[in-house]
Amino acid sequence: MVRAAWRVPRIEIMLPERDVLTDVDLLDAYSQAVMGAVEMVGPAVVRIEIAGGGGSGVVFTPDGFVLTNNHVVERGGAMRVTLPDGRETEGSVIGRDADTDLAVIRIGAAPLPWARIGDSRHVRVGQVAVAIGNPYGFHHSVTAGVVSAVGRSLRTQSMRLIEDVIQTDAALNPGNSGGPLVTTGGEVIGINTAVLAPAQGLCFAIASNTARFVASRLMRDGRIRRSYIGIVGNQIPIPRGLARANSLAVGSGVRVSSVAPGSPAATAGIREADIVLGFDGTPVGGVDDLHRLLTEDHIGVPAAVVVLRAGERRRLVVTPSERA
Repeated sequence: MVRAAWRVPRIEIMLPERDVLTDVDLLDAYSQAVMGAVEMVGPAVVRIEIAGGGGSGVVFTPDGFVLTNNHVVERGGAMRVTLPDGRETEGSVIGRDADTDLAVIRIGAAPLPWARIGDSRHVRVGQVAVAIGNPYGFHHSVTAGVVSAVGRSLRTQSMRLIEDVIQTDAALNPGNSGGPLVTTGGEVIGINTAVLAPAQGLCFAIASNTARFVASRLMRDGRIRRSYIGIVGNQIPIPRGLARANSLAVGSGVRVSSVAPGSPAATAGIREADIVLGFDGTPVGGVDDLHRLLTEDHIGVPAAVVVLRAGERRRLVVTPSERA
């Protein structure tokens, strides 16, 4: 919802007072709902132009912090940001995170409209979703559809898996990246990030709760702090007989293909060909499980790692460092 000097009153949807509503009545109500969302959030959606490309963003604080995608700003260089009212200003990167494809920039124009970040836990399949952005340079374009699915996973360019992604059929195109996915109540429930080509109607947005968490850390530290143990591996299945013999809780694990010299894993005694089965009491069935567990909370904190070595289960202790 737009705040401060730019606050727009919420539009009430008025239905005719009669016993039977016609298709026209329902379509008019739908139109009013979409228009209301655009009037509330649209003034906070900006166009970002940077050397070699650009995209969209949404102002989410009154002092000029803007959420967008990492891939929109990762090229670096001078950044020009255009507001819907035509004002132009320079933008600067506060922080970015390739693993969630999110970034925060800051602009200095004032007064600024800003949009409220909603709670993506309340998003339901089938609810109306409105996307606002700048596809192919067409300034401030609006598309609408529904939430097709929630809880999807999406792999970023860094090959990390983003969890809790929202799928929508609201049409997205290059240039929509970084713009908001909005409810009819004017709340941002996602940051539009990807289209599955060549399919139609398969578009994805990073859930607002993920965006809120990442934005807070980027504003605090300029980056997302994650822990690191120093192994490279791949997921492999565990034969059933071997799993039963060792009372394993998982049917697969991470086979270590290399260990970085001097890394926490090397210090802990993890070796090539070990199969990682658990970390800090949580089963590990694949690389994505391990990535998910290597959070900021584990930096410098000893953790038990369960590995399978030559058919025998072993328990080692590793102290993760901070990932550079």
